[in-house]
Amino acid sequence: MNYQNFMGPSYETKFCALEETAVDGAVISGYASLFGASDQAGDVVQKGAYANCLKRLAAKGGKVKMLWQHNPNQPIGVWDEIVEDSNGLRVTGRLLTEVQAGREAQVLLEAGAIDGLSIGYRTKRSEKAGSGRLLHEIELWEVSLVTFPMLSEARVQPSDDEEALAQNLAETFRAARDLLA
Repeated sequence: MNYQNFMGPSYETKFCALEETAVDGAVISGYASLFGASDQAGDVVQKGAYANCLKRLAAKGGKVKMLWQHNPNQPIGVWDEIVEDSNGLRVTGRLLTEVQAGREAQVLLEAGAIDGLSIGYRTKRSEKAGSGRLLHEIELWEVSLVTFPMLSEARVQPSDDEEALAQNLAETFRAARDLLA
């Protein structure tokens, strides 16, 4: 199925690699888009590009969808928070592990087999720049977990709890090694 036709002729996608898997149970968070970073198509999202869309969604009580591999027939969770910050578009959401694709996504994320985020959107305002475009305003439709990212710098970030746990484990292993030596 061609999702471009299903979602409409102006539907576009952008992929972002996940830096590290940030799965806390079924909660994931990270950057779906980074400002000022050129993707493989040469497009660069400008700061503030999502602001109008996020305001419209909030006013209507709308939600950006969480999909599996941009497949509109496979929602796998919900995005609880989507905000623009100084770096880009930060997302936090929950995989719905009651859904088969949600369970599969969680397992693949935890194993490191999936390491990408991708946005599905319609360009509202842009200008030609080099081999790509400067994207000034974007209507965001969905953020998907994907296999192959377009923008390698944008990634899911480890939660503070995961970093603390990793440091605690490393210290425990060092102490055990010292005791055995």
